[in-house]
Amino acid sequence: MRVLVTGGAGFIGSAVCRHLMEDPDNVVVVLDKLTYAGNLASLAGLEGRRNFTFVRGDICDGALVSGLLAEHDIDHVMHLAAETHVDRSIDGPGTFVETNVVGTYVLLHAALTYWQGLSPEGQKEFRFHHISTDEVFGDLPFDGSLFSETTPYAPSSPYSASKAASDHLARAWHHTYGLPVVLTNCSNNYGPYHFPEKLIPLMILSALAEKPLPVYGTGSNVRDWLYVEDHARALALVSARGTVGESYNIGGRAECSNLEMVEAICALLDARVPRAQGALYGDLISFVADRPGHDRRYAMDISKIERELGWTPVETLESGLGKTVDWYLANASWWRELQHSGEATARRGKALAS
Repeated sequence: MRVLVTGGAGFIGSAVCRHLMEDPDNVVVVLDKLTYAGNLASLAGLEGRRNFTFVRGDICDGALVSGLLAEHDIDHVMHLAAETHVDRSIDGPGTFVETNVVGTYVLLHAALTYWQGLSPEGQKEFRFHHISTDEVFGDLPFDGSLFSETTPYAPSSPYSASKAASDHLARAWHHTYGLPVVLTNCSNNYGPYHFPEKLIPLMILSALAEKPLPVYGTGSNVRDWLYVEDHARALALVSARGTVGESYNIGGRAECSNLEMVEAICALLDARVPRAQGALYGDLISFVADRPGHDRRYAMDISKIERELGWTPVETLESGLGKTVDWYLANASWWRELQHSGEATARRGKALAS
């Protein structure tokens, strides 16, 4: 594949790039604005390779996008560039509308024009893969129900509303113009290179620094956790083999409350880097006022992608979380640079559940 990955220097995007580059026949072009969550260090080892190109730029720049599609003979667009942080969307929703809605429109417009100029064979091979979130579906009660691909949209935050809008645009460009679009909606990701303001890395790094581990409300909100490398495998598979016009849910089958997650992190750290004088990391847990409109529970029905494409998550929550903690312990230079920038500590004192 010759792939344009938007947001390829971000958490999920960089995992996708690392996975795609395992096949030397793939050509990967990254377009990333390098805002606070984008980090070239997450692409270490890829730059300089003959089949990898990084371009710093904005998905809202239509001329730039059009030029990259043509210059690199792109046959797959994997659109991951997005503002993704719920708390940031509450404080500043305009940026989310600009990037997630307007940016997606610009990409779709450029991709359609490019696709219309391809040969019939080129048009048949081309895919626009729009990557989204389970948060567009709203939330679930604590009753074992699951989000399916046909669950009605009911976004709760400015972030999820902007992603829902972008999903609708992608579907509309397929149904109205025939652009070959596939969509995916994923549950909460975790793993290496996760930006330090998100729940899991925030708890790991705060605990190591002997700082409080603040949890929203009672910590009862439940998320389905997906190891990022499992997600990257799924995304590559959907881009290559997914049915045009279809959407696929991707999840980890690993539901866990926020409090249970923080307690599990503390237990792993207790075993790996014990605190002084027998103290436990769990003693640092505290509870803070809940986030406005905090969704209760997310959980994904992933039977469609398992049945149609043969994908299933490899990592359990136990194995993936252990790998994640070990990665942060072994890669302090990566996260310390972010902390020193001041960005990662902007919301220290709150537990952030993406």
